[in-house]
Amino acid sequence: MMKRRDFIAGLGGAAAWPLAVSAQQGDRVRRIGVLYPADENDPLVKSRFSAFTQALAGLGWTVPRNVRMDLRWAGADADRIGASAKELVALQPDVIVTIATTAAVQRETRTIPIVMVAEGDPVASGIVPRLSRPGGNVTGFGSAEASLVGKWLELLSEIAPGLKRAAIMFNPDIAPVSAYMSSFETAARTLKVEPITAPIHGDVEIDMAITAVGREPGGGLVVPANAFAVAHRASIISAAARNNVPAVYTQSFFVRDGGLLSYGVDWTDILRRAATYVDRILRGEKPGDLPVQFPTKFEMVLNRRTATALGLEIPLSILLRATEVIE
Repeated sequence: MMKRRDFIAGLGGAAAWPLAVSAQQGDRVRRIGVLYPADENDPLVKSRFSAFTQALAGLGWTVPRNVRMDLRWAGADADRIGASAKELVALQPDVIVTIATTAAVQRETRTIPIVMVAEGDPVASGIVPRLSRPGGNVTGFGSAEASLVGKWLELLSEIAPGLKRAAIMFNPDIAPVSAYMSSFETAARTLKVEPITAPIHGDVEIDMAITAVGREPGGGLVVPANAFAVAHRASIISAAARNNVPAVYTQSFFVRDGGLLSYGVDWTDILRRAATYVDRILRGEKPGDLPVQFPTKFEMVLNRRTATALGLEIPLSILLRATEVIE
């Protein structure tokens, strides 16, 4: 494995971080609710989340000393996400952190502060009315993914120059694709690629959709970040390999698990930044006064073994831009 830049070097040294918080916070143990649409047994997801808890420790918030963490792992299930949102709101925490689950929590409360993480376009989706001073009880970090759709297709056509058709895969119950479609179709027209929507709800549909894309040469796949895709990544990666379909993902662990290429948010960085907003709210600032922000760090990861298996010659332009190349 060859790493070009190390975005997570700063995770070490937790023992050196300050454990005390300022006197103005008082001695009351604060309560943080977290709604994560992932499997609690997924080590990769849990490893990422540790960046958030370690950043909180660096800001003076440690469990159980002065903060309690109510964590709900909701998996890739819309009903579980909704039920977990109700549970967290009923606990009346001081702040709730939502990882791509903000709408579900917002339906349950308009008063408890919410720090969102990785919401695609929070204005277009109606979560906040504006970015600079969102007002209300929600602030946090968008994922900028709608603006990245063109980049995904560009990379796909670059690594697979014979690309003629590209399917965008999503579960409409978990992650509606409406925020992506305009950018996806515009990029497809520019690249002279036929855009295809591939809604899926389970492993059988995943296999059927990818088989259809790979039935003729020139098919490709784009997999935006969402809880369903993360939970079913083994099926997606396996079907893409079996049908000789090059795919671009938004999260790097798809590539570490055998996917071809990823380009997306540096999750370690965005979760650390979310911790700073939680800290500011616990210290008395209002979420409506904190501007919604977007990622500033991105990573591109390439799996050279998968490229070779697909019969692809990796362009030098991609090799030079890759954050990490898995040999």
